[in-house]
Amino acid sequence: MASETKADWDVPDPLPLNVQGIPQQVLTREEVEITSLDAPQITEAIQTRRFSCETVVRAFLRRAALAQELVNCVTGLLPEYAIERARYLDSLPQPLGPLHGIPVSVKEQFGFEGRVTTNSFVAWRDRPQGPPCSLNRRLEDAGAVIIARTTQPQTAMHLETNSNLYGRTLNPWNRNLTSGGSSGGEGALIVLGGSALGIGGDIGGSIRCPAANCGVYGFKPTPFRIGNTGTMGTISGQEGIIGCLGPLSPSLAGIELFMKAYLGQSPWMEENTLVPVPWREISLPSNLKIAVMWSDGVVNPHPPITRALKSVVSALRDAGVTVVDWKPEGHEEAWEITSALYFEDGGQRVREILALGDEPALPLTEWLLTETNIRARSVQEVWELKTKRNAYRAMYNNLWLSTGKDDGHVVDAILCPVGPGCAPPHDQAKYWGYTSHWNLLEYPAIAFPVARVDAELDQADSTYSPMNEKDSFNHSLYPGPEMYKDAPVSLQLVTRRFEDEKCLAVTRLIEQAMKN
Repeated sequence: MASETKADWDVPDPLPLNVQGIPQQVLTREEVEITSLDAPQITEAIQTRRFSCETVVRAFLRRAALAQELVNCVTGLLPEYAIERARYLDSLPQPLGPLHGIPVSVKEQFGFEGRVTTNSFVAWRDRPQGPPCSLNRRLEDAGAVIIARTTQPQTAMHLETNSNLYGRTLNPWNRNLTSGGSSGGEGALIVLGGSALGIGGDIGGSIRCPAANCGVYGFKPTPFRIGNTGTMGTISGQEGIIGCLGPLSPSLAGIELFMKAYLGQSPWMEENTLVPVPWREISLPSNLKIAVMWSDGVVNPHPPITRALKSVVSALRDAGVTVVDWKPEGHEEAWEITSALYFEDGGQRVREILALGDEPALPLTEWLLTETNIRARSVQEVWELKTKRNAYRAMYNNLWLSTGKDDGHVVDAILCPVGPGCAPPHDQAKYWGYTSHWNLLEYPAIAFPVARVDAELDQADSTYSPMNEKDSFNHSLYPGPEMYKDAPVSLQLVTRRFEDEKCLAVTRLIEQAMKN
């Protein structure tokens, strides 16, 4: 292992619940300064020759190694590869592209030349590598330096990152809580400053939940805007619900930079599954109208989430934005459709891979396969499911259009929770509805941080009466704010299909309103 990743620091033993401050205690002042920059700031620092690419990459490698020691979020650092790449970039007379010199991490699920891609299955730990992920090449064509690959859960289908192969990834703010899944290694590494930009995958919340749990930004684009050639899925050919690749970043500016850099390469020329839509500059309407979904009608959110919604709504109204209530319809039905389409074979393929590696199913794998609407279905039954999916999409589109019946202006976006609470305790992330719903509809969505749990403001409601069994389970996870000490409180913004640019622009407006 290169010297950049050797542990020459002293960390507390035992580690505290909140390890967010440890990098500032053990790294050098320059390493802390460099790794505190977001992607656009790194670009500027390199272009003005404040730092070389190599200096930046070495600093991030060190901090990534520390992050691994603190929360177990990395499956492999790439020091030799990354430093050689950084030196090459430094030798160029001008920047290679808009991501020139930016240290990037990628989820282990994405094929990488010379490295195994396991999907966190024991049986696949020695599986021959398939084609490298096309997104990795796009990153490097734009000038990025891939420095690490990150953890994901068994099956890559949990909202917590835990596997028999790599172990459990912890939340840096509170190690008793989950970092999220399936891109949980990305969320933890980004918030600990071990990467300036991360790439995850999302088929039910796997970018947005880790981003929310860790207090960073995570964007799920509309399907078919970012290519996924060379990623490894458990069930190849599953197209009932389309998974998406997308960025995680410590700042909204980093999300925007990635989207522009990627789509600026016209990736649809080589990947003909992609829509030929470049990143577009847009102007928001002067009379912006945002709907707020206080609850999905199935599971009500915990007090910190409701407080965050109220604070954003207040700021938006102060900024002159029209805010209306969103009345959700059929969200329980949406989950029944979505979960069934994830595993049309009833989970047989997953069971076969686990058996091949003599590997026990983890609790969240067992829960997903046995306690949701997953069972083996005939071809005709799958057709019926997809007919229901299409009808649901049409219904929800009409619901959105109906918001303009009084003033002729349909809502521009929906503000809602990312999950029914902050980062859950381990093995308890069992409600996907606030994120998977938008995967079913193929709407772009971004998770963004708003606050932290407050011991005084976020007391539990002792008089609350749950609506149903799922709501009761979620309510039991919140005895009070003490369990969630220091946990980030995040929200989600959703727009209609192919309104990705609008999604980020409205989020920018929300940020400005909150600052004011």
